[in-house]
Amino acid sequence: MRRFILGAAWLAGALSVVTLSSRPALAQQSKVGDWTIEKRTQDTHCNASRGYKDKDDENRDYVIVITYSEQAIVIVMIYDGWEWDKVGEILRADVGTDDADIMKKAKWEVMDKTTVRGIFAYDQSIMDRLGKAKRLTLDFEDDDDDSIEMQIPRAGEALAALKFCEENRR
Repeated sequence: MRRFILGAAWLAGALSVVTLSSRPALAQQSKVGDWTIEKRTQDTHCNASRGYKDKDDENRDYVIVITYSEQAIVIVMIYDGWEWDKVGEILRADVGTDDADIMKKAKWEVMDKTTVRGIFAYDQSIMDRLGKAKRLTLDFEDDDDDSIEMQIPRAGEALAALKFCEENRR
């Protein structure tokens, strides 16, 4: 009986070593609803991204990417209804959520004809407001046609997963 118990214990130990050694050290991508949380090899920090089509807006594509570090919060918004002319142009827009203003006249850089990027000094209150939001809005100065409301459901969960990814990135 003693040999059987020792044999079973040895087999269980051997199997656990094989199982542990065959698993990746850290998953580089996870999902929270339809958000993707990932650390890509070419990036220094983790990203949370969400894309969707809006049937109420001619089935246009919407994409948001959020990343942060101790110094900055970066938000990239892609909307295939935009047709920006000048890459590198700086635009000004009020940023808000469904229930709070975040920033007035924030700077957004045109990355290509359908993409803008905002880089902001890290502020936990911004992350808190984003985490509670269901929508993120950009209200561009003197340009109501290009102002946008992007849906960000489960943003709090996505930002918590982003924080976990950031704390465990390699």
